[in-house]
Amino acid sequence: MKRVVVTGMAAISTLGETQEQIMQSLRACKNTTRHMEGWSEYQGLRAHLYAPLIGYERPKDFSRKQLRTMSTISVLAVDCTRRSLEDAGLLGDAVISSRRTGVAYGSCVGSMSAFAPCVKLLNEKNAREITSGTYVKLMGHTAPVNISLFFATKGRTINSSTACTSGSVAIGSAYEAIAMGRQDVMLAGGAECCNMLPLAVFDALFAASTRNDSPETTPAPFDKNRDGLVLGEGACTLVLEELEHAQARGARIYAEVVGFGYTSDGTHITSPNAETMKGAMVEALQMAGLRPEDIGYLNLHGTGTKNGDMAEAAATSSVFGNRLPVSGLKGYTGHTLGACGALESMVSIMMMREGWYHPNLNLHELDPECEGLDYITGEGRCLDAEYVMNNNYAFGGINTSLIFRRWPN
Repeated sequence: MKRVVVTGMAAISTLGETQEQIMQSLRACKNTTRHMEGWSEYQGLRAHLYAPLIGYERPKDFSRKQLRTMSTISVLAVDCTRRSLEDAGLLGDAVISSRRTGVAYGSCVGSMSAFAPCVKLLNEKNAREITSGTYVKLMGHTAPVNISLFFATKGRTINSSTACTSGSVAIGSAYEAIAMGRQDVMLAGGAECCNMLPLAVFDALFAASTRNDSPETTPAPFDKNRDGLVLGEGACTLVLEELEHAQARGARIYAEVVGFGYTSDGTHITSPNAETMKGAMVEALQMAGLRPEDIGYLNLHGTGTKNGDMAEAAATSSVFGNRLPVSGLKGYTGHTLGACGALESMVSIMMMREGWYHPNLNLHELDPECEGLDYITGEGRCLDAEYVMNNNYAFGGINTSLIFRRWPN
């Protein structure tokens, strides 16, 4: 098995668009939930909250030809990937357009605007707004395909549209492709743009927060008084590279990917299963050759839904007991769906390198059903962790666990 390291990282997030901005926002305990003006006009929609990107502008050098196949999700994915390649020192490198570089990327659903011509075709029997780029903008693998087209990659193109684990499955799949010697470099991550469809679904399930008059108080994962999740948008790309390849070019290394666990519930499409969640963590530990006590910090999925939080707390405590410091990012960014697995992995790596870990935002009174873990609160915590774990779970009963090792500076 080849060793796999992270040599580039970039995010377009509600917390900022650089690593420095994101860390500053975390230290400031910045909640980015907003009341969305105009959403109250949608009949039957009770939740009017979202964590939107504010001030983001599409790159001006994206050509008309390139944009013909790009939805908003693809724009975010390509822009973020270019930034990560620049961070890795690989932008324009010949290896990117060789068969030794691939793409693994995901999102939950396509951009709503891309579906509009299709709805018109079905409802009004009018095909005039259907263009040659319509399907390419809304197809499930629009993000990885557009990344591949933009950077002319010739290796594997892996689509990981697995709901809220899309980003983590992408990183895990990229890790396996390199570890098995099939690729030297993989561009891995996820993206999600503002989309009312998943919000309406969560609202129908009574799983979305309706604190429309106090957006700064929600989401509140693991809190006794939480009332559901808040969705958000963003993108994150990690550049994964075979260790010897990275060292040969003198690359800066952020971390090493050492474990990936991936299980399915096989029981219910929306109800979480603590036992198979546990299985993903155990599998990741076994792959890494580690014991539970070797992990110094765990990034929780932490959606802010009652059933999800309870199952995750039970699964995590069954593996680690109450000794492991834990916190989750969604209190800051909302649930970024297809992007969260990548964004939360990046933030975990950043904190591991800095030695400071953000607290659980809006956790004021712990739900008794979620006891048994060492939740970080207050101003965060300084820790010396050699290994960190990031866990994500999704509709369809999909469970993922990633383990990263701190690279000596």
